[in-house]
Amino acid sequence: MTHPDFTPDLEAIHSIDAVPVILSMVKHLTGMRFAAIARVTEQKWIACAVDDSIDFGLKPGDELVLESTICHEIRQHRNPVIFGRASHHPIFSQHHTPRIYGLESYVSIPIVKANGDFFGTLCAIDSVSADLEDPAIAKTLNLFAQLIAMSLDSQSHLEITRKALVAAQEQGRLREQFVAVLGHDLRTPLSAIRMSADLLESKVEEKRSLSLISAIRNSSTRMGVLIENVLDFARGRMGGGIPVKRQLVDDLGRTVKLTLEEIQASHPRAQIVHSLDIPGGVYCDALRISQLLSNLLGNAVTHGSIATPIRVRVYAEADELVISVTNQGPPIPQALMPLLFEPFTRTEAGQRGEGLGLGLYIAAQITTAHNGNLSVTSTVESGTCFTARFAARFKWV
Repeated sequence: MTHPDFTPDLEAIHSIDAVPVILSMVKHLTGMRFAAIARVTEQKWIACAVDDSIDFGLKPGDELVLESTICHEIRQHRNPVIFGRASHHPIFSQHHTPRIYGLESYVSIPIVKANGDFFGTLCAIDSVSADLEDPAIAKTLNLFAQLIAMSLDSQSHLEITRKALVAAQEQGRLREQFVAVLGHDLRTPLSAIRMSADLLESKVEEKRSLSLISAIRNSSTRMGVLIENVLDFARGRMGGGIPVKRQLVDDLGRTVKLTLEEIQASHPRAQIVHSLDIPGGVYCDALRISQLLSNLLGNAVTHGSIATPIRVRVYAEADELVISVTNQGPPIPQALMPLLFEPFTRTEAGQRGEGLGLGLYIAAQITTAHNGNLSVTSTVESGTCFTARFAARFKWV
């Protein structure tokens, strides 16, 4: 029975598809009838793979007494040992290993990994003599041993990479679960803040107090948007995208107008002009479209110039609904363009601004969930324009 400590070694050799071919080639090259790969340590000699035509009796997992083998010595000096006639050899005619196992011919090539660790040996034995004088035989056997070592190294690297990937995935899963739970739990105190602000406003008349209450409400609204963005980010990362519930919406124009009014109320200094030509019967998730527009407008307000208006257009083009938001201001650096729709891009790019850098990511995810796409152009002359478009069924009224 194989010692459990050596099970990984046996599995590693077994998983190398070339091993049976290598052992067969060793027998063919040397004319010997037994070939094996052995794991050799300071205490153990374990057969990992065997090709036996002389009924020597060893099977994968079987063990020989280490001191009875020449591999014990090879592990120390790390040089190949090859002889074709033990009975006439000046050294091995007196060696105990040929005598114990009745060997006349013998080959043992060290298998050494790239980091210098000694794995074991590639062996061949027979009870009859073999012609092993050709230098090409030793050279080919060494190449076979190197091939086995390289395969073992590749397996080790793949296993390390696999474990690192599993660990990273688990860390990511736990992190995203934490974010989702945190975002969900933040909703309760935020609702209490909003309700308290509404209650205070109904009982207070003093102008300064009303101003403070308005500030509380505006801050809680911004916090609510941040929480929803965090939740959507977590849902998207854990569930394969942000979920949408598409249906035929006859009053999408009303939803869009309400969204524009909310953004304008939250950012009174911003100049927002709009052109809406929205048909009835738009197949979409109206709440998600509102969120999409809100995120694009929020980005424009934060990064655009307050001296020029933000232009919003929502219209039908062929069978698509198009939503565009354009603002003036410094153009987006070309190096940042490929990253715009990735989460936390603003933080990674070292840019300042409100929020977590999730707005454009979530806008892109909502567009994708509608089987559409979100694109951007940014120049000094035309400003920065984000355009979302997706196929929709229209019922013109």
